[in-house]
Amino acid sequence: MKPFKTIGVIAKRGDTRLATPLAQLLEHLRRHDYEALLDESADGMLPAETLYPRATLGQRCDLAIVVGGDGTLLHASRSLADDGVPLVGVNLGRLGFLVDVSPERMLPVIDTVLAGHFVEESRALLHSEVWRDGALVTRQDALNDVVLHSHDLVRMIEFNTFVDDRFVNSQRADGLVVATPTGSTAYALSAGGPVVSPSLAAILLVPVCPHTLSNRPIVIGAQSQIEIVLCEQNQTTSQVAFDGQATTGLQPGDRIRIRQKPAMLRLLHPPDYDHFHILRAKLRWGETP
Repeated sequence: MKPFKTIGVIAKRGDTRLATPLAQLLEHLRRHDYEALLDESADGMLPAETLYPRATLGQRCDLAIVVGGDGTLLHASRSLADDGVPLVGVNLGRLGFLVDVSPERMLPVIDTVLAGHFVEESRALLHSEVWRDGALVTRQDALNDVVLHSHDLVRMIEFNTFVDDRFVNSQRADGLVVATPTGSTAYALSAGGPVVSPSLAAILLVPVCPHTLSNRPIVIGAQSQIEIVLCEQNQTTSQVAFDGQATTGLQPGDRIRIRQKPAMLRLLHPPDYDHFHILRAKLRWGETP
């Protein structure tokens, strides 16, 4: 029995280079008797195809193939994690941390995965809420990170951090990155955070250019709840970004509450997947200058 029957195909929105590989993938799936649903993200690429809303893919699909880059997979993960739909990523020619199937290997690797031969990982997401004067402003999920940062000025933000209702510290910094292990190789790494194994149950708190150099990255348990409170005297126009794709403006006194999302992302890789190989390739470990 086939482990997957209905396959969703998600594309990097607006990238017309994907028209040919998308058409090849859809034709290949249907020729092998799979039901293939093309996501609305492919609008304008294949005019003859019926497009389906993301919610429909979540309800009907056993697997989603994401054709694009890590950003495309980040967006797909937030919309499909609650439905338990596993994702496999096909990149656009450059090795990604999350989309690790090259275009040249797309069809044979997809066939291998569809036959039930793959490595499956569970990746944690963060669920965040922004509160203002006791009222909820927004709810957002993130696979990589939740980032407090200034909006338009190079000026430090003043904020307090709490973990499980316990005061951690007061900071003046350019911002704070709250990251999952998956996000440890994204903005958190640029801010001086550690590389963390994706399988580790942890959350990272990485200050961005703190005024006090003794403020260092902290790794806490995945079940902890983080609260970031903007100081009332804070004069910097700031905002919070979720995976760098959605943002919310902040005011003094706002509270950002962050915890691990109960639902996990199911991420599938080819059988020869090697996380350390990807780290070596992306971070250029061992290369001679």
